[in-house]
Amino acid sequence: MENFVYEYPTKVYFGKGAARQHLSNILSAYGSNVLLAYGGGSIKKNGVYDEIAGILKESGKTVTEFTGIMSNPTWEKVREGAKLARENKIDLVLAVGGGSVIDCCKIICAQAVTDEDLWEVEMVRHGIPTGKPIPLGAVVTASGTGAEMNGGAVITNEAVKIKGGMYAAAPRFAILDPDYTMTLPRMQVLSGAFDTLSHAMETYFGRSDRDNVSDEVALAVMRSTVVNMRTLLRDINDYTARSNLMWTSAMAENGILKVGRLTDFECHQIEHQLGAYTDCNHGQGLAVIHPAYYRHLYKSAVPKFAKFARTVWGISEVDDEKAAQAGIQTLAGFIQECSLPTKLLQLRSKTEITPELLRQVADSTNLLPNGYKLFTHDEIYEILMECI
Repeated sequence: MENFVYEYPTKVYFGKGAARQHLSNILSAYGSNVLLAYGGGSIKKNGVYDEIAGILKESGKTVTEFTGIMSNPTWEKVREGAKLARENKIDLVLAVGGGSVIDCCKIICAQAVTDEDLWEVEMVRHGIPTGKPIPLGAVVTASGTGAEMNGGAVITNEAVKIKGGMYAAAPRFAILDPDYTMTLPRMQVLSGAFDTLSHAMETYFGRSDRDNVSDEVALAVMRSTVVNMRTLLRDINDYTARSNLMWTSAMAENGILKVGRLTDFECHQIEHQLGAYTDCNHGQGLAVIHPAYYRHLYKSAVPKFAKFARTVWGISEVDDEKAAQAGIQTLAGFIQECSLPTKLLQLRSKTEITPELLRQVADSTNLLPNGYKLFTHDEIYEILMECI
């Protein structure tokens, strides 16, 4: 294994009624001014808002609401939230929602305490934010991204058409109650779960020359995610499957799978830029791209793909090349089984997806060096055209 330092920043409260049981005690450690951040209002329809707002009121907190965080949070939305946090002298930001809400709030917490433009600092100068960010807590209502488990955030700068990873404040605590996910639309649940599967695959297929503990855990997370997604195909309200998927989502992004090894998130880089040019769903975009991407990658890592095929998909083929191909094909079949999109034109996007747009997506995709193959922009374009 590679050398590493591992520290886990987030305390997790998991299970039914976790907010009612723990949130009041958690809040006692923070000041009186709370920024309650959420998205489009679904938490008001399913009762989560009333529960969390009630606990905040009972705890004597002064609440400032920050709403309307979109599915691909923008840099302008971050700036809006940071301004609100400064003006109201916020002591704690409480993000209630899925990965987009949590990601937006991570950067808000850091941007609110500095006059520097953090997009300029991180994305242009490749620097590190300074200053102590406002404390952040997360109440997860849609699992899949694992955003509650780390300090990374994906933010879209519409002005320059870049959707990229930034790093700021990891949540101090996270409340994971599977019941909070029960009112989500079926496709949102499945696309979120596929994002979890993608995180584990992208970690596993990073360049790593020897078997290691992290790989074995990643394979187990992938296998469990597939099993529980198939359970939801039979019963979308199965609580055990929902709870397992909520925890595999967390496991895929709490750093455990990544310690001591290199990772390859090239497929995410492609989808991020697709998301910068369109408004497609992240998990669904990944579902379209992954099989085509792996068909271009597997020859550079045949033994790794063969192990993935046998361990995750139960492929019995003894020849590594054939097993690797069968694993990719089975992944593609699983995506169809889940009724996830398999072509870019099936994505619900207000922006027309054309070869010309895909050329722009490919040319602006960040190329990562830690995979078994370093792709070119032309190869990324070829992959995207195969997906159209």
